[in-house]
Amino acid sequence: MTAFVLVPGAHTGGWVWEEVAARLRESGAGAYPVTLTGMGGPGGPAGPGTDLETHIGDLVRLIDGLDAPRVVLVGHCYGIHPALGAAGRRPERIARIVHLDTGVPRDGDPALALVPDGTVRERLPRAAGRGGGHGDGLLPPPSPDGWRRWGSTAGVPGEALERLARLAAPQPADTLTRPLRLTEAVSKMPATGVLCTANGPGIAAIEAMVGLGDPRFRALADPRVDFFELATGHWPMLSAPGELAGVLLRAAAGEGHRIPPPADERPAHLRPFVLDVPEARRERRGRVDLHLPGADEPRPAVVFVHGGPVPPDACPTPRDWPAFTGYARYAASLGAVGATVDHRLHGIADYGRAAEDVREAVRLVRADPRVDGDRIALWFFSGGGLLSAGWLAAPPPWLRCVAATYPLLAPPPGWPVDASRFHPATALRTAGRLPVVLTRVELELPELATAMREFLAVAEHSEAAVEVIGVPGGHHGFETVDHTEPARRAVDRAMRSVLGHLRN
Repeated sequence: MTAFVLVPGAHTGGWVWEEVAARLRESGAGAYPVTLTGMGGPGGPAGPGTDLETHIGDLVRLIDGLDAPRVVLVGHCYGIHPALGAAGRRPERIARIVHLDTGVPRDGDPALALVPDGTVRERLPRAAGRGGGHGDGLLPPPSPDGWRRWGSTAGVPGEALERLARLAAPQPADTLTRPLRLTEAVSKMPATGVLCTANGPGIAAIEAMVGLGDPRFRALADPRVDFFELATGHWPMLSAPGELAGVLLRAAAGEGHRIPPPADERPAHLRPFVLDVPEARRERRGRVDLHLPGADEPRPAVVFVHGGPVPPDACPTPRDWPAFTGYARYAASLGAVGATVDHRLHGIADYGRAAEDVREAVRLVRADPRVDGDRIALWFFSGGGLLSAGWLAAPPPWLRCVAATYPLLAPPPGWPVDASRFHPATALRTAGRLPVVLTRVELELPELATAMREFLAVAEHSEAAVEVIGVPGGHHGFETVDHTEPARRAVDRAMRSVLGHLRN
């Protein structure tokens, strides 16, 4: 018999798993919903020193008391941290670890690193303990309407959402701040990721990230790792308990989608640019590279803003990736300055810092004597699309065009991103007649395609000046993935459109 140990997220207890546990037991499996110390269960209230180690100990004692030969640990949200910690203490007992709509913590990460609600970071210093992080500070649960900041509540019935708010318990602050220590044995265990697509990326997006060669995602192509999708929000145990129970049983049986390693040894973003463009004189100034045309008088400039997140130790950095050097050289060959910038979007909580990096890069470009500072275009890519919002919301007079290629145009639910600052689909309403050149690939990632449809609906309603350039058969990152005639035409058409707006 398989025993499922169901570990809840922050502020919740074993009660959130009741329906899922009942379905698992009906199938003949064992189900053990856990209420961790201090979270309203028989373990009593949180006392001084209640932290991540306390919750790991709770799970270890439970595992030691089970006689089932196969134990599957299921961690939801914060719950993956104690689950992984316990798996490292009892590796011989664990058959599989299930990450339920949560990230993949690395050794040394505190749970706070995966908490999407940015207000937690603001309240945490007042609640966390002193003297090395051991204290009795408690974080109050979210307000009834605040659960959405922890993740999408899509599909959760009203009565279940009310119960979630009513039964939620204060979270011991030190459970979120103590670093997780992982053993090597954990990395060798079979693992399953259950992705809730109403709350974030699906399998296609994960495959794209693996294809980029990001070392943080390399382990996701391990044959011991598989994935499932659920078309619901962050609380599938409340919104889709039957479907979740079925997925857990299939995961325990070793089913699920496996991501193959990239067929090409070169990561997709390091393959050649779709166009053969001439070299241009390049100058490096801080985080900015200027690709200069052969002209004496000041020329208009296009600032290319990469997507991400990109790991801080990426080598080469984005301004040296073939796509961005290709775009910049192409702009220079047509008489404009092409500027590439390495901004610091290293994690999804870094958009504020990245926005400042882009603004500083624009100031540097406009101040260069070889640039006509009154004729500037900004061109955003992929996850960098959110950085376009501020420019769309209040365009300065020297900004002649905004371009976006396969962009993210609205923050996914649960991301720790200030939607009032980084929501291009909303910002477009005040863009006026600022020209926007949007390159749209046919085979876009579902999460980005949904936000793009919202953006285009706003454009139609507000009569914004949006030109859409389609790429038939094109994929996300098509400039180095799809060496096709439609891809070449799309790059050429987008570039000439942007430069046309700069010259008018």
